Amino acid sequence: MQSSEKRTKTVDLASLEPAVRVKQLANYGTMVDVDPNVPPRRYYRSGLEMVRMANVYLAEGSLENAYILYMKFMTLFVEKIRKHPEYASVPADVKAVNQSKLKEVMPKAEKLKQKLLDLYAKEHQHYKENEEKRRIEAEARRKQEQDDAKLAERLQADEDRKDAHPTPHLLHAEEWAVAPSAPAVDGVSYPDDFAATPPRPPAHHYQPAPPLIPPSRHLASGAEEVWSGRRLRAVRAPAALLPRFLALAAPHTARNTELCGILAGILERDQLKITHVIVPKQTGTADSCSTNNEEEIFHYQDQHNLITLGWIHTHPTQTAFLSSVDLHTQCSYQLMMPEAIAIVCAPKYNETGYFALTPDYGIQYIASCRQTGFHPHPNDPPLFYTVTHVRIDDTAPVEMVDLRR
Repeated sequence: MQSSEKRTKTVDLASLEPAVRVKQLANYGTMVDVDPNVPPRRYYRSGLEMVRMANVYLAEGSLENAYILYMKFMTLFVEKIRKHPEYASVPADVKAVNQSKLKEVMPKAEKLKQKLLDLYAKEHQHYKENEEKRRIEAEARRKQEQDDAKLAERLQADEDRKDAHPTPHLLHAEEWAVAPSAPAVDGVSYPDDFAATPPRPPAHHYQPAPPLIPPSRHLASGAEEVWSGRRLRAVRAPAALLPRFLALAAPHTARNTELCGILAGILERDQLKITHVIVPKQTGTADSCSTNNEEEIFHYQDQHNLITLGWIHTHPTQTAFLSSVDLHTQCSYQLMMPEAIAIVCAPKYNETGYFALTPDYGIQYIASCRQTGFHPHPNDPPLFYTVTHVRIDDTAPVEMVDLRR
């Protein structure tokens, strides 16, 4: 069912002019906004990760995804980032890195655009050829149906003429037939059951129609989670991640202080794979933790070509949920990466939650909330939910990077 829908969608897209299809991709690329509550440095970091992901898509032959990300990067750093109220505070060397990336990305995007135009032109030509074949076949079917209808009309006319002028000696012939003499026994005639013609069904004999069966409903298994009309890529998390992080956090848990880490990894075959947990220098309390010296995190990710896929932290005295402060932290990650997740571990209650802000309400509500610190939020409709795009991998390795040492 899914493959059939995909084929239909492909045919529909192929019917469009190549330039129109490329314009649609470019429009997706411009759908990026700058939130004044998110520090501009985080946009600059995410920009480098965008280019990293785009390069992977390009190498894997996923040209459309690569083009969209290149367009997002250019839209963000040629136009949108300048509107951030703290744009002037971004260090010149940070801006210089992104400017050099722009010089690298612009010709790549232009070359990729031409490649997409050529590809779409072939698909469009193939579509037109198939449409012409379908038109010819439809015309042939229509002509055949017309010929069949004319033939049926002639046959019906012949039948009507026969009914209007019946042959007299054939009318009710069965009534005139002389039955063969039945054998007589002791002068009495008995019917010959074996010689008699088998009885015919009456003229009003009814043949019941087969029962009507409602069409079956095909339900696709493993339905994919969707974010703002687009599919969320799966996030693969190693099964070893939780026990290793909890072991690292055990001394802090014993002191009733939180510990947090950054989930980092790679993009491979349209899946996001968590490969590292980076534990930065931080300050923790019983219900919060804040990172220090984020430049060390960025530097490590740059060295190892890692992208940010979310974060993980403990609730040493509470259950697994997202507090009001957690919601704002998660919002900054999710605005940059829709698939970003928050893993919350509650060792006291033996709970673990894989959370994200709800795409239809939570992300917009928290992004527009200007309060800081712990503050109340409405619970209905829900602001966060348990995600379904996480896949636990029992065999994948994970590296714990402790920058506190």
